[in-house]
Amino acid sequence: MNRILIVEDEERIASFVEKGLRANGFTTTVVADGESAYDYALTGGFDLIVLDIGLPGKDGFTVLRQLREARVTTPVIVLTARDSVRDTVAGLEGGADDWMTKPFRFEELLARVRLRLRTAAGVPEVTVLRSGEVTLDLRTRRARSAGRTVDLTAREFVLLELFLRHPGQVLSREQILSHVWGYDFDPGSNIVDVYVRALRKKLGSERVETVRGMGYRLPE
Repeated sequence: MNRILIVEDEERIASFVEKGLRANGFTTTVVADGESAYDYALTGGFDLIVLDIGLPGKDGFTVLRQLREARVTTPVIVLTARDSVRDTVAGLEGGADDWMTKPFRFEELLARVRLRLRTAAGVPEVTVLRSGEVTLDLRTRRARSAGRTVDLTAREFVLLELFLRHPGQVLSREQILSHVWGYDFDPGSNIVDVYVRALRKKLGSERVETVRGMGYRLPE
Protein backbone atom coordinates (compact mmCIF):
# COMPACT_ATOMS: atom_id res chain seq x y z
CA MET A 1 0.00 0.00 0.00
CA ASN A 2 1.50 3.32 -1.10
CA ARG A 3 2.07 6.04 1.50
CA ILE A 4 1.40 9.65 0.53
CA LEU A 5 2.34 12.81 2.40
CA ILE A 6 -0.18 15.62 1.88
CA VAL A 7 1.22 19.08 2.63
CA GLU A 8 -1.65 21.57 2.63
CA ASP A 9 -2.57 24.33 5.08
CA GLU A 10 -6.13 24.85 3.84
CA GLU A 11 -8.14 22.35 5.87
CA ARG A 12 -10.96 21.94 3.34
CA ILE A 13 -8.60 21.02 0.52
CA ALA A 14 -6.44 18.78 2.72
CA SER A 15 -9.54 16.85 3.84
CA PHE A 16 -10.81 16.60 0.25
CA VAL A 17 -7.52 15.14 -0.99
CA GLU A 18 -7.04 12.85 2.00
CA LYS A 19 -10.53 11.35 1.79
CA GLY A 20 -10.19 10.75 -1.93
CA LEU A 21 -6.80 9.07 -1.67
CA ARG A 22 -7.83 6.92 1.26
CA ALA A 23 -10.94 5.82 -0.65
CA ASN A 24 -8.62 4.64 -3.41
CA GLY A 25 -6.47 2.53 -1.13
CA PHE A 26 -3.63 4.89 -0.19
CA THR A 27 -2.25 5.52 3.28
CA THR A 28 -2.04 9.25 3.96
CA THR A 29 -0.44 11.68 6.40
CA VAL A 30 -1.41 15.37 6.43
CA VAL A 31 0.77 18.26 7.60
CA ALA A 32 0.02 21.97 7.32
CA ASP A 33 3.37 23.79 7.39
CA GLY A 34 6.73 23.72 5.66
CA GLU A 35 8.86 22.71 8.65
CA SER A 36 6.72 19.63 9.34
CA ALA A 37 6.65 18.78 5.65
CA TYR A 38 10.43 18.78 5.47
CA ASP A 39 10.84 16.73 8.64
CA TYR A 40 8.29 14.09 7.59
CA ALA A 41 9.60 13.83 4.03
CA LEU A 42 13.17 13.50 5.24
CA THR A 43 12.29 10.21 6.96
CA GLY A 44 11.90 8.52 3.58
CA GLY A 45 8.69 6.92 4.77
CA PHE A 46 6.57 8.08 1.84
CA ASP A 47 6.17 6.99 -1.77
CA LEU A 48 4.88 10.37 -2.98
CA ILE A 49 4.35 13.93 -1.72
CA VAL A 50 1.48 16.26 -2.65
CA LEU A 51 2.91 19.69 -1.86
CA ASP A 52 1.24 23.09 -1.61
CA ILE A 53 3.39 26.17 -2.29
CA GLY A 54 1.78 28.81 -0.04
CA LEU A 55 2.64 27.31 3.36
CA PRO A 56 3.27 28.85 6.79
CA GLY A 57 6.95 28.97 7.68
CA LYS A 58 8.93 27.50 4.80
CA ASP A 59 7.06 27.83 1.54
CA GLY A 60 6.75 24.90 -0.83
CA PHE A 61 9.55 26.06 -3.10
CA THR A 62 11.95 26.06 -0.13
CA VAL A 63 10.79 22.66 1.09
CA LEU A 64 11.20 21.20 -2.39
CA ARG A 65 14.67 22.68 -2.89
CA GLN A 66 15.90 21.50 0.51
CA LEU A 67 14.56 18.00 -0.05
CA ARG A 68 16.33 17.69 -3.39
CA GLU A 69 19.53 19.10 -1.86
CA ALA A 70 19.23 16.42 0.82
CA ARG A 71 18.95 13.84 -1.99
CA VAL A 72 15.36 12.93 -1.16
CA THR A 73 14.07 11.58 -4.48
CA THR A 74 10.45 10.97 -3.46
CA PRO A 75 8.15 12.09 -6.33
CA VAL A 76 6.50 15.46 -5.66
CA ILE A 77 3.27 16.74 -7.17
CA VAL A 78 2.89 20.46 -6.54
CA LEU A 79 -0.70 21.51 -5.88
CA THR A 80 -1.08 25.28 -5.85
CA ALA A 81 -3.26 28.27 -6.66
CA ARG A 82 -0.35 29.84 -8.53
CA ASP A 83 -0.70 29.36 -12.27
CA SER A 84 1.87 31.69 -13.81
CA VAL A 85 4.40 30.24 -16.23
CA ARG A 86 7.21 31.59 -14.03
CA ASP A 87 5.98 29.69 -10.96
CA THR A 88 5.39 26.54 -12.99
CA VAL A 89 8.88 26.60 -14.45
CA ALA A 90 10.41 27.38 -11.05
CA GLY A 91 8.64 24.43 -9.50
CA LEU A 92 9.57 21.95 -12.21
CA GLU A 93 13.18 23.13 -12.40
CA GLY A 94 13.31 23.01 -8.61
CA GLY A 95 12.64 19.29 -8.63
CA ALA A 96 8.86 18.86 -8.83
CA ASP A 97 7.68 15.89 -10.87
CA ASP A 98 4.30 17.41 -11.71
CA TRP A 99 2.32 20.62 -11.22
CA MET A 100 -1.42 21.12 -10.74
CA THR A 101 -3.31 24.34 -10.18
CA LYS A 102 -6.25 24.90 -7.86
CA PRO A 103 -9.15 24.44 -8.13
CA PHE A 104 -8.76 20.93 -9.47
CA ARG A 105 -10.70 17.78 -10.19
CA PHE A 106 -9.81 14.86 -7.92
CA GLU A 107 -9.86 12.35 -10.78
CA GLU A 108 -7.04 14.25 -12.46
CA LEU A 109 -4.98 14.36 -9.27
CA LEU A 110 -5.54 10.63 -8.78
CA ALA A 111 -4.41 9.90 -12.33
CA ARG A 112 -1.25 11.94 -11.82
CA VAL A 113 -0.55 10.26 -8.49
CA ARG A 114 -0.82 6.83 -10.07
CA LEU A 115 1.34 7.90 -13.01
CA ARG A 116 4.13 9.20 -10.76
CA LEU A 117 4.05 6.05 -8.65
CA ARG A 118 4.31 3.88 -11.77
CA THR A 119 7.18 6.00 -13.03
CA ALA A 120 9.01 5.71 -9.71
CA ALA A 121 8.55 1.94 -9.90
CA GLY A 122 10.21 1.89 -13.32
CA VAL A 123 7.10 1.47 -15.46
CA PRO A 124 7.47 3.45 -18.72
CA GLU A 125 5.30 6.56 -19.04
CA VAL A 126 3.95 8.51 -21.98
CA THR A 127 5.62 11.93 -21.97
CA VAL A 128 4.38 13.34 -25.28
CA LEU A 129 0.74 13.45 -26.35
CA ARG A 130 0.04 13.79 -30.07
CA SER A 131 -2.92 14.25 -32.40
CA GLY A 132 -2.22 15.13 -36.01
CA GLU A 133 0.11 18.12 -36.09
CA VAL A 134 -0.46 19.00 -32.44
CA THR A 135 1.92 17.69 -29.76
CA LEU A 136 2.18 18.36 -26.04
CA ASP A 137 5.29 17.51 -24.04
CA LEU A 138 4.16 16.75 -20.49
CA ARG A 139 7.65 17.19 -19.04
CA THR A 140 8.64 20.50 -20.59
CA ARG A 141 4.99 21.63 -20.76
CA ARG A 142 5.52 22.84 -24.31
CA ALA A 143 3.05 22.53 -27.15
CA ARG A 144 3.72 22.49 -30.88
CA SER A 145 1.30 22.95 -33.75
CA ALA A 146 2.27 22.54 -37.39
CA GLY A 147 5.94 22.63 -36.47
CA ARG A 148 5.86 25.82 -34.37
CA THR A 149 6.14 26.15 -30.60
CA VAL A 150 3.05 27.47 -28.83
CA ASP A 151 3.13 29.16 -25.42
CA LEU A 152 0.25 28.09 -23.16
CA THR A 153 -1.01 29.29 -19.81
CA ALA A 154 -1.40 26.68 -17.06
CA ARG A 155 -5.14 26.34 -17.71
CA GLU A 156 -4.67 26.15 -21.48
CA PHE A 157 -2.11 23.40 -20.92
CA VAL A 158 -4.56 21.32 -18.85
CA LEU A 159 -7.34 21.91 -21.37
CA LEU A 160 -5.17 20.82 -24.29
CA GLU A 161 -3.96 17.80 -22.32
CA LEU A 162 -7.59 16.82 -21.71
CA PHE A 163 -8.41 17.03 -25.42
CA LEU A 164 -5.27 15.10 -26.41
CA ARG A 165 -6.03 12.31 -23.93
CA HIS A 166 -9.50 11.95 -25.50
CA PRO A 167 -8.99 12.50 -29.27
CA GLY A 168 -12.20 12.31 -31.25
CA GLN A 169 -14.34 12.24 -28.10
CA VAL A 170 -16.95 14.95 -27.55
CA LEU A 171 -16.38 16.61 -24.19
CA SER A 172 -19.26 18.57 -22.70
CA ARG A 173 -18.73 21.98 -21.12
CA GLU A 174 -19.55 20.43 -17.74
CA GLN A 175 -16.89 17.73 -18.18
CA ILE A 176 -14.32 20.32 -19.16
CA LEU A 177 -15.24 22.63 -16.28
CA SER A 178 -14.98 19.81 -13.76
CA HIS A 179 -11.66 18.56 -15.12
CA VAL A 180 -9.88 21.86 -15.65
CA TRP A 181 -11.40 24.07 -12.94
CA GLY A 182 -12.26 21.41 -10.36
CA TYR A 183 -14.58 21.45 -7.39
CA ASP A 184 -15.16 25.23 -7.40
CA PHE A 185 -16.40 25.52 -10.98
CA ASP A 186 -19.53 27.52 -11.84
CA PRO A 187 -21.73 25.48 -14.22
CA GLY A 188 -23.19 28.70 -15.66
CA SER A 189 -19.83 30.16 -16.59
CA ASN A 190 -18.71 30.71 -20.19
CA ILE A 191 -15.05 30.24 -19.23
CA VAL A 192 -14.78 27.06 -21.32
CA ASP A 193 -15.78 28.92 -24.48
CA VAL A 194 -13.23 31.64 -23.68
CA TYR A 195 -10.39 29.14 -23.27
CA VAL A 196 -11.38 27.12 -26.35
CA ARG A 197 -11.23 30.33 -28.39
CA ALA A 198 -7.79 31.02 -26.92
CA LEU A 199 -6.58 27.53 -27.91
CA ARG A 200 -7.94 27.94 -31.42
CA LYS A 201 -6.15 31.26 -31.77
CA LYS A 202 -2.85 29.66 -30.74
CA LEU A 203 -3.16 26.24 -32.40
CA GLY A 204 -5.34 26.99 -35.42
CA SER A 205 -9.10 27.39 -35.72
CA GLU A 206 -9.55 23.87 -37.09
CA ARG A 207 -7.87 22.17 -34.11
CA VAL A 208 -10.90 22.16 -31.81
CA GLU A 209 -14.34 21.44 -33.27
CA THR A 210 -17.66 22.61 -31.85
CA VAL A 211 -20.30 19.88 -31.70
CA ARG A 212 -23.53 21.86 -31.54
CA GLY A 213 -25.54 21.26 -28.39
CA MET A 214 -22.97 18.82 -27.01
CA GLY A 215 -19.55 20.37 -26.49
CA TYR A 216 -16.11 20.31 -28.09
CA ARG A 217 -13.91 17.72 -29.78
CA LEU A 218 -10.31 17.45 -30.92
CA PRO A 219 -10.41 15.78 -34.36
CA GLU A 220 -8.39 12.56 -34.59
